[in-house]
Amino acid sequence: MDSSSKTVSIENLSIGHELPGRNFCPDSRQLFLYNASLWNAHKIHFDYPYAKEVEGYPGLVLAGPLLGDWMHQCLEEWIGAKGRIKSIDYSNRIASYIGETLYSGGSVIEIDLEQREAIVDVFIKNEKNEVVSPGTATLEFFP
Repeated sequence: MDSSSKTVSIENLSIGHELPGRNFCPDSRQLFLYNASLWNAHKIHFDYPYAKEVEGYPGLVLAGPLLGDWMHQCLEEWIGAKGRIKSIDYSNRIASYIGETLYSGGSVIEIDLEQREAIVDVFIKNEKNEVVSPGTATLEFFP
């Protein structure tokens, strides 16, 4: 867990506060096992010749829910035992592939001290610094 989660509290947050980032570079085994756990048998996630020759992708396509899970991890590692994810909404905008390094991050965009909540923009970006999956989360901080 990142050391910044030890000091995070609703009282010391400010708009623009950045969450610690994390890099991800999944391999084909991780992608296969992730999709197997979801019962997702779409061949673009495990059959390289099919993904490339039939569907026209440059490689094996990362599953969209995997990117969402990485956003959850970013938030959970930051807030730790100080709170919880109350809601999250995200979308996948740009396909990502095995061999790419992606990274997660985010920043606080709204703080409600009375409700002990913060709204955070969270994202997954690719090596070109393009947001491949943007999201917004509401976090509840415990007293």
